[in-house]
Amino acid sequence: MSIYAKSLNEYLAEAASKSPTPGGGSVSAVVAANAAAMVSMVANLTLGKKGYEDVQDLAQEVADGCAKAIEDLKALTARDMEAFEIFMKAWRMPTDTEEQHRAKDEAMEKAAQNASQVPLEICKVCLEILKMAAKLAPVGNKGAISDVGVGAYVAEAALRAAMLSVDINLPSIKTESFKEMLVRERARLFVEAEEYKLQALADVKRRL
Repeated sequence: MSIYAKSLNEYLAEAASKSPTPGGGSVSAVVAANAAAMVSMVANLTLGKKGYEDVQDLAQEVADGCAKAIEDLKALTARDMEAFEIFMKAWRMPTDTEEQHRAKDEAMEKAAQNASQVPLEICKVCLEILKMAAKLAPVGNKGAISDVGVGAYVAEAALRAAMLSVDINLPSIKTESFKEMLVRERARLFVEAEEYKLQALADVKRRL
């Protein structure tokens, strides 16, 4: 059963238990979905409202984009949990013979790359949420504009949190080109996330 089909209390109990999943990446995805929901709420509160006739297309674009982000994050939550199981399955492979040792090394490399790629994709969705927050902040419904700021803060925090699931796998990755790609993307995402967060918050605070 998807954790999104569970009650909030059930989800929290599972996350707080000794079960290794949901772990950092999937929890970060759930948090990011809340960020998208906040930005979406303000977009929906802008649609059809008097005084916001000139920004209806933009509000609809943001609402649609946030809905897509939430669905993407739901899928990535499941993929992150699956990636952990694949990693642990590789970790438990026997190494009694040289052939088994080679097979385990190959499986571990693939599992480590996958366990890094999924949270990196979560981070990229977080960046899209920040872009939408920055787009909506100057023109969204002023009566709820603080929630765009909430979305921006939470999306950036979720991005940085999910990136820790990338960082923890870096030492296990032997393919240098893949590792270098992760490091480059990490730096880029952090810089862009900070820029969009500050842009969104500047407009939110100006309109409070």
